[in-house]
Amino acid sequence: MLMFIMAGGFLAAFVDSVVGGGGMISLPVLMATGIPPHLVLGTNKLASSISSLTSTLSFVKSGRVDKSLVKRLCLFSAIGGAIGTTILHWVPSSFLRPMMIVMLLVVTVFTLTRKQMGDQRTYAGLTGKSAICLTTTAIVLGGYDGFFGPGTGSFLIFAFLLVGFDFVGAAGNAKVLNLCSGLASLSMFAVFRSIDYRIGLAMGLAMVFGSLVGSQLAIKKGTRFVRPLFLSMSALLIAKQLWDFLQ
Repeated sequence: MLMFIMAGGFLAAFVDSVVGGGGMISLPVLMATGIPPHLVLGTNKLASSISSLTSTLSFVKSGRVDKSLVKRLCLFSAIGGAIGTTILHWVPSSFLRPMMIVMLLVVTVFTLTRKQMGDQRTYAGLTGKSAICLTTTAIVLGGYDGFFGPGTGSFLIFAFLLVGFDFVGAAGNAKVLNLCSGLASLSMFAVFRSIDYRIGLAMGLAMVFGSLVGSQLAIKKGTRFVRPLFLSMSALLIAKQLWDFLQ
């Protein structure tokens, strides 16, 4: 079982470090361990936060993160994450599934039809309009991450693509915000005692290596690697969530 947890964690972190969506792999792995359902989300958040920290450091070290921009947005992402997890403690999140499927469909179709989007960086700095849009996105998706989660990384990448970042830069910025909302969410799961630390830390250890491999590949291979993986994971997320919704 430990090998199963660590193999699943490695694969989930590899995917998540590049384009998000790792929860589609790690959550079923954790559920298969037999831990109580109310501990699954918190345990996954512990492991994924370790993964996010690793891949974030890789992107920052490579210079593919716009530090001045993400510094403005991190606090909003963290506030959203804490609020989302607090609400989750009282309200089931399953009603968000249909909305998430529609949003992912829009993101995937838009990215497919705009073939040049994300090929080159055209971002020249914040304007009043882009500042409002990104701030709103940070707090809303931070809340979504803490409350429900699937697709958060994909939505963040798409938001940064829209304001002019290339795929690798968008992935790097997205990882920083995902880390901030994840840590805030994790702190609330800890307050509610909804974490199995033994399993979470074991999976998190494997995720460190998955994150390192994934983020380094994304940095070296660039848009030609990230774009098809982004579209593939978006399609798989849509299929998985649609399947769960129809059951």
